[in-house]
Amino acid sequence: MNIILFIIPFIGALIGWIINSIAIQMLFRPYQPKKMLGLTFQGVFPKRQQELAASLGKMAKAEFNSSELIEQKISDPKNLEKVMPLIESHVDEFLRVKLGKEMPVLSMFIGNKTIDSLKKVFMQEIESLFPQVMNQFAGNIKSEFDIEKLVSSKIAALSPVILEKTLQQAMSKEFRYIKILGAVSGFIIGIIQLLIIKLVG
Repeated sequence: MNIILFIIPFIGALIGWIINSIAIQMLFRPYQPKKMLGLTFQGVFPKRQQELAASLGKMAKAEFNSSELIEQKISDPKNLEKVMPLIESHVDEFLRVKLGKEMPVLSMFIGNKTIDSLKKVFMQEIESLFPQVMNQFAGNIKSEFDIEKLVSSKIAALSPVILEKTLQQAMSKEFRYIKILGAVSGFIIGIIQLLIIKLVG
């Protein structure tokens, strides 16, 4: 048997690699519809970009609403713990410095004990009021913040070039496996052809 025939599996592997590489490129290109032989061609992702954007927007909305992420994050008691020292510092400065400047006569009758008592009352009131305020704030944000519209509009507005670059980076491993699978398939088909030639010959 001609030794050149043994190159067939490797040619098959190369063809399989090239075909799958072209198929991956056709997911993204051409960016705009192109007519050829009476048929219109366009990359799958650019063609379906609006539908993809709408689907991802709905998915984001469903996940966002189900997890109640806004309320959890904003009204988390740990947030109060973090800001309480800052609030206390401002209240202290107000009672000891700013109040004296704005109302000097009143400050003459307020000593450190009174300031400490007032600060304690203020801090207790803030501590009890803060969760209510933050829950109300979270509710307002959630009702006014349309996550579905935000996500879908951002994706729909992406240029095809950026969309391709983003998806190529995100799915680089998967695309590489597809190319390798094409090469392996082509190699196997080449071996089968070689066996058939050998049997027939």
